[in-house]
Amino acid sequence: MSVHKDLIKHAKNQNQSYQEFQALDELREKYIEEAVELCRQGQPFTTDKINEVTNKMNRINLRIISLRKNVTTEMVQEYVNSLANK
Repeated sequence: MSVHKDLIKHAKNQNQSYQEFQALDELREKYIEEAVELCRQGQPFTTDKINEVTNKMNRINLRIISLRKNVTTEMVQEYVNSLANK
């Protein structure tokens, strides 16, 4: 019975970590969209908030999900340029 309880506790912890990861992923995408929009408008922007969330995501120990890369301003500019060329 102890093993069963341990498995339930582990599954609950994994689910909680996954839910936290998902919330952070949504926040990261929001910050990326904000940076892209500012870049499109030619306004100054940073990737600080994006990378802060990214680092939090990468600290969550979920083996089934790959690590996220930090975003640079150059990456955002390249993405915006690629949208303009379409």
